[in-house]
Amino acid sequence: MTDSALIVVAAGSGTRLGRGVPKAFAELAGATILEHALRGLAKVDAAIVLVVPAGWEADAAAIAARAGVGGGADARAARIVVGGATRADSVAAGLAAAGDAHWVLVHDAARALLPLAQVERVMGALRDGARAVVPVLPVVDTVREASDAELGAIVDRSRLRAMQTPQGFDAALLRRAYAAAGDARGDSTDDAQLVQALGEPVVAVEGSELAFKITTRADAHRAELLLADEGTSMSELPTSEIRTGVGVDVHGFGGDGPLRLAGLEWEGQGLAGHSDGDVVCHAIVDALLSAAGLGDIGGLAGVDDPQHAGAFGEVFVRAAIARLAEHGWTPMNVAVQVLGNRPRIGPRRDEAQAVLTAMVGAPVSVAGTTTDGLGAIGRGEGVQAVVTALIHRRPS
Repeated sequence: MTDSALIVVAAGSGTRLGRGVPKAFAELAGATILEHALRGLAKVDAAIVLVVPAGWEADAAAIAARAGVGGGADARAARIVVGGATRADSVAAGLAAAGDAHWVLVHDAARALLPLAQVERVMGALRDGARAVVPVLPVVDTVREASDAELGAIVDRSRLRAMQTPQGFDAALLRRAYAAAGDARGDSTDDAQLVQALGEPVVAVEGSELAFKITTRADAHRAELLLADEGTSMSELPTSEIRTGVGVDVHGFGGDGPLRLAGLEWEGQGLAGHSDGDVVCHAIVDALLSAAGLGDIGGLAGVDDPQHAGAFGEVFVRAAIARLAEHGWTPMNVAVQVLGNRPRIGPRRDEAQAVLTAMVGAPVSVAGTTTDGLGAIGRGEGVQAVVTALIHRRPS
C-alpha cells in the first residue's frame, strides 16, 4: 500500500509496569519495548510517525535507527513528535504529523510482539474498500457485570471481542472523528469508537495472541519469555530443577459449537465436552501440571464447573501457568502431537504454534499424524493430543 502512515503511540507513562521510565523505554530481553515494536514494523510499507513523551525525542531517534526505521537520509526514517496528556491527544499529534497520507494505521507500541501478518490483514481490508478496520480476539474469560464489590449477571462472551491494534482508517475520516469528539476524545482509549460515533461502520479482522499489550509486570515477564534466546544451554540450569511431564486428552466429535483446536477455530463440527473440547490445550495443561507434580486439569478447574461451560482452552492453560508460577516453575518447551483424520494441522501449523507459544510463554511445537485407520481416532470419531512439557525452577 502506498500513501499511508503508521502512527506508533509510545507516550504512555508506564506506571503499572513499575520500571521508573515511560513504558516504551523500559527494557525487555536486552532492548526497549519500543525497539522490539519498531523492529516488527520495519517492513511495513508506510511512513512511520513515532509519538513519544516530551524529553525522550533523542532516545526515540536512536532507538528508531537501531530498529531500522531511522537515521541519516533514509526515506523510511521515522518522524518523531511529542505526545499529549492522554492517548487520544497523542494520536491527534500523530495525525497532525501524518501529512497528506490517505490511510493511517494507529498502533500502540506496548503491543511490541505484533506479528506482521496482523498489519497485513488490516491493510488488506483497507485495500478492499473498508474505511475503518480493527483487529479483534474473542473474549475467553467468563465475564460478569459488577457494581462496586457485588457481582451481577454473566455476560454472553460469544458476543464480546477484545480490541487490538493497529487500527486502520481513511485518514480524512479519522480526522473528522477526532474533530467531532472535541474535548470528549480524552475519555476514549479506542480510535474506532470515535469513528463509530459518526455512524460509520467498522470492519473487524482477526487479531493475534502475540499482539497482547504489555501493561503490567506479569505482561512484561510473559514478553521476556517469548523474546528470550531459545538456545539456553541445559547445563545452565541445575538438573534437579528441570522436570518433564506428559499430558493426553481425547474428545469425540459431536459438540454444539465450532471446532476449537490448539487455540484456533477450524471448519467442521466441534468436539464434545463441557468446555470447548480443545484437546491440545487440555493436554498441555495436564503435561505442565504433571511435570510440576501439581495434579491435572480436573483438580485445577473441575470437570463440570458451570463457569467453565464452553470455556476456551486458553482459560485452562493460563490457569496452569499461574499455578506453576505459584510454585516457582517456568515452562521451557512444549511439544504437541495431534492424532486424527481432521482437521489437517499442516496448513495452519505456524499459526497454531504462535498462538500456543503466546499462551504458554515458551516455545511450543505442533505436529499432526493419523492412526492409519486404526481405532476410534482412525475411524474419524474424534481427535487425540499427546503433549510433553519441559519446565524449570531456579534455585532459591
